[in-house]
Amino acid sequence: MLGLALGAGGCSLSSQFDSMFGSNDQTGSITPPPGAKGGDHLPPAADLAFARAAVKEVLARGDKDSSLPWENPNTGARGTVTPISQAYADGDQTCHDFLASYVNGGSEAWLQGAACKPRQGAWEVRSMKPWKQS
Repeated sequence: MLGLALGAGGCSLSSQFDSMFGSNDQTGSITPPPGAKGGDHLPPAADLAFARAAVKEVLARGDKDSSLPWENPNTGARGTVTPISQAYADGDQTCHDFLASYVNGGSEAWLQGAACKPRQGAWEVRSMKPWKQS
């Protein structure tokens, strides 16, 4: 239901994130701390909806080495999304990998994923899963 509400928000979503997060963009890369665990399961869908919206927003901005914080005001969960590596072509789409942090109370996790956009379209999160250290 929340995903539908966020999707229906469409055009206003970008300005909502700008007003919620201000211009606190951070630059640089993000690497999970040594010993951090990715976990074996995904956070709740309600929290992931906010993380996915942040992924779309940070990639749409196109700033190199930028991160975007996100927060679910209903649960208190929060984190930061950071594009990693360079964008790459996948057929007729441009794709970008990302890393997202997730903090809720005493629980912390890292997620990895990929988002893609067609030549004439918007970014969509293709995958998001617990981070596995390689």
